[in-house]
Amino acid sequence: MIDADGFRPNVGIILTNNAGRLLWARRVNGQDAWQFPQGGINENESPKEALYRELFEEVGLKPQDVEILGCTRGWLRYRLPKRLIRQGNTPICVGQKQKWFLLRLVAKDSSIDLEKFGHAEFDQWRWVSYWYPLGKVVAFKRDVYRRALKELSALHSQLETAYGQ
Repeated sequence: MIDADGFRPNVGIILTNNAGRLLWARRVNGQDAWQFPQGGINENESPKEALYRELFEEVGLKPQDVEILGCTRGWLRYRLPKRLIRQGNTPICVGQKQKWFLLRLVAKDSSIDLEKFGHAEFDQWRWVSYWYPLGKVVAFKRDVYRRALKELSALHSQLETAYGQ
């Protein structure tokens, strides 16, 4: 499902704990590539439905394990580097357009299970500070991460206030 401009719809997942730290995960076979969970939106699937499906597939969490704190208003886009664009596919996907969700983990950390779905997309995870990912994510995603984190930062600050951080 690629739009007329060549962008594939996708959801990004920023999962925070009560201490205000974010789940940061290392991709399998990614040469130490770390990122937030994310994934494509299927045809006839809403962004919220995709969020819950991807949350389960990538980190093993169910809807009752999280609380949705907010979502970015519009689509945030990034272009893939030319070397990553798959030529010969029609239509050609030039990048992703994403809705980003900020979630709070309401279950225990032990509920996070990278292998629950069967084929793991990540092999390791950890909690990091809110702005940490900006200096660590692959360069072509950095602007989207900055925009998502900036837009959702007020909601994150409310969480920190509510839980005494």
